[in-house]
Amino acid sequence: MNDLSRQATRLEAIGGRFDPWLTGAALALACLGVVMVGSASVAIGENLGVGPFHYLVRHVLFLGVGIALAAVAMRTELKTVEKYNQLLLLGCFILLLMPWLPGLGVSVNGARRWINLGVSRFQVVEAVKIIYIVWMASYLVRFRDEVNATWPAMLKPLGVAAVLIVMLLAQPDFGSATLLLGITAGMLVLGGVNLPRMSAPVVIALPAMVALVVFEPYRMRRVTSFLDPWADQLGSGYQLSNALMAIGRGEWFGVGLGASVQKLNYLPEAHTDFIFSVIAEELGFAGVCLVIGLYALLVGRALHLGLKCVEMRRHFAGYIAFGVALWIGMQSFVSVGVNLGMLPTKGLTLPLVSSGGSSVMMTCVAIGLLLRVSYELDRAERQRALRQEGAPATGVADATEAEPAAVPARTSRPAPPPVVHAHPAATGLRGRGTSRVEPTFGGFS
Repeated sequence: MNDLSRQATRLEAIGGRFDPWLTGAALALACLGVVMVGSASVAIGENLGVGPFHYLVRHVLFLGVGIALAAVAMRTELKTVEKYNQLLLLGCFILLLMPWLPGLGVSVNGARRWINLGVSRFQVVEAVKIIYIVWMASYLVRFRDEVNATWPAMLKPLGVAAVLIVMLLAQPDFGSATLLLGITAGMLVLGGVNLPRMSAPVVIALPAMVALVVFEPYRMRRVTSFLDPWADQLGSGYQLSNALMAIGRGEWFGVGLGASVQKLNYLPEAHTDFIFSVIAEELGFAGVCLVIGLYALLVGRALHLGLKCVEMRRHFAGYIAFGVALWIGMQSFVSVGVNLGMLPTKGLTLPLVSSGGSSVMMTCVAIGLLLRVSYELDRAERQRALRQEGAPATGVADATEAEPAAVPARTSRPAPPPVVHAHPAATGLRGRGTSRVEPTFGGFS
C-alpha cells in the first residue's frame, strides 16, 4: 500500500467530537425545564382533576421522544439531508395545510394550529421551522452568488416566506409568522445579501405588519395592554400584571423552589408561555441570569460553529447553524421579553424549558442538527490537520484538496502544474459558475 492509500485510509477512520459547550448548555436547559415544569404545573393539574404530576409526566415523555429524534439527527450525514432540499419546501406547505383537513385538524380557542395524532396533538409550525431552516440553508448554498448580486435570487426566499406567513396568519399564528420572517431576514444577511438591496423589502413589510396589528382588534388589545397592563388588570392586562408580580416577588434569590404563589391558579399558562415568571419568582434574579446565560451560551456557540463552517467552506452546515441559532435566540428573546413586559403577549414557548410536546421535540431535533454540525466540523478539522502532517512525505501540495503532482515526461519539457480539485466535503454543492463569491455577512458593496 502506497503512502496516498495509507493516508486515505487514515482519513476515513477519523471521526469527530460533539461540541461539549453546546451539549452542556442544551442539557442544562432541558434539566431546568423538567424541574420548573414539575413545579409550575402541580396546581394546574390538581385544578383540572388530572393529577399533580400529569404535565410533568407528559413533558418527560415528550422530552424522551425528542432526545431519540435528536440522536437520529446526530447520526445522519448532512450531505444526506441536503439531497432532499426540494422536498423540504413542499413539506412545509403540506404541514401547514394539514390543520384544515377534516378529521385531522384540531381547533383550540378558534385557532387551527394542531393536528390529531391519536395519542397527542402536534403543532405543525414547530416542524415547519426546522424544515424551513434546512431548505433555506440549501438555497443559500446553491444560489449564494446570485443572492449577493441579483434581485430575483434575493426575493425568492422572501416570497416563499410571505406565502408561509399568509398560511400562518390564517390559523391565526402571528407570533410564529413574525419569527419565520425574522429567521428568513437573518439568514439572508448572514448568507451575504446586499444590505441596501435588502432594505427595500423591509421598508415594505414593516407597514404591512403594523396594519395586521392595527386592523385586528384582539392584537391591538394585546399591544395596548402591554403598554399599561395595570389599566385593565383584571381584563386584557391580567396575564402580564400577574407575571410582573411574580417577577417582583422573586427579588435577588427567589422565594424558593416550589414556593411560588402566582402559579396557584393566578398566572395563566404558568407551565408554558409564562414559565419564565415562575422561574423568576422561585429562583430570583440569580435564576434569571442563569437561564439567560445558558441561552446566550447556546446561541453564541451555534453562531461560532456556523462561522467556522463557512470559513472551511462547509456552507450548508454553517447556514444550518446560523438558522437554528436565529430561531432559538429570537424565540427565547421574545418569550423572556413577554414575561418582563418588554414585548406584547405572544404564544411562543421558552425553548427546551416550557411544557409543550411539539416545541420540545422539534427543539431537540434542532439541537441534534447543531451537534451534527459540530461533529462534522471537528472531523473536517482533524482530517485537514492529518493532511498537513502528511503533505511533505506524500507530496500533497495543499492541506485539503490538491492531488499529487504529475510524473514528468521523458522529454526535456517541464512537467505540467498539478491539477487542483475541490474536495466535495469542503466545498458543498457547486453552482452554475466555476468561481464563488464568498458571503460578506450583509455587505454594502
